[in-house]
Amino acid sequence: MNAATTVGTVDWTHRTGGRLEPSERRRLVADLARVHVGNAVGRLSVLAHLNSGRNAYVPPARLVPPDSPLTRAAEDAATRALPPTLLNHGYRTYRFGRALGELDEVEVDAELLFAAALLHDTGLVMASGRDDYTLTSARVAGNVAEQVGLSTAATETLQTAITMHHSPRVTLAAGPVAYLLSAGAGVDVAGWRCWELPRATLADAVREHPRDSFKKYFTLAWADEAARVPRGRARLLRRYGAFTAAISLAPFQE
Repeated sequence: MNAATTVGTVDWTHRTGGRLEPSERRRLVADLARVHVGNAVGRLSVLAHLNSGRNAYVPPARLVPPDSPLTRAAEDAATRALPPTLLNHGYRTYRFGRALGELDEVEVDAELLFAAALLHDTGLVMASGRDDYTLTSARVAGNVAEQVGLSTAATETLQTAITMHHSPRVTLAAGPVAYLLSAGAGVDVAGWRCWELPRATLADAVREHPRDSFKKYFTLAWADEAARVPRGRARLLRRYGAFTAAISLAPFQE
């Protein structure tokens, strides 16, 4: 992965402000098509009671966030910046991403994943101007990283996970933190890959971190972001990804 030219990396987002060139947009639309196919197959597996999550098990202890200076600083920053609806989304994103990592047997730095999950949407409430909101989220994460003395490499991993997470079809080639952050957020926002998770994992996350009308809140916030950055990935997801419908159809009550 070329950090300077790959869509969604922190370097790319700094350079472009998150605005897509036509060729980049075409590639992401192709990725969206693959996501739609996988989502359709997964939802059908649930209806046919063939979904893999029925027989899966994730030990709850593996989903408990680590306690460290980084995770405490990230939690403090997120609590100060985010309304409860988005803060709880961050906690669930970590849970779901970590659970998919367990099932995929992906080794991940849990501290970085937790920090990324808690901070990835801070830009939705703080961003201004015409740059992708994740650039603001990455700056918040950078401040947290500097506060606890995180290494340059770890800081870049944290920030790129955040700036990349809402690209369609983030793969493991982007690194475990980016891959699982995107996957966890996808479960919570649109129900993508939810069929791979045990019902207990889904239910426990929602019980411990209630959704509080998350669908309504996030739909409006995403529409604002799409309007603010017309050439960005949020607009692409709304236009080509039926994102509003995907949020509405996620397998959660609210």
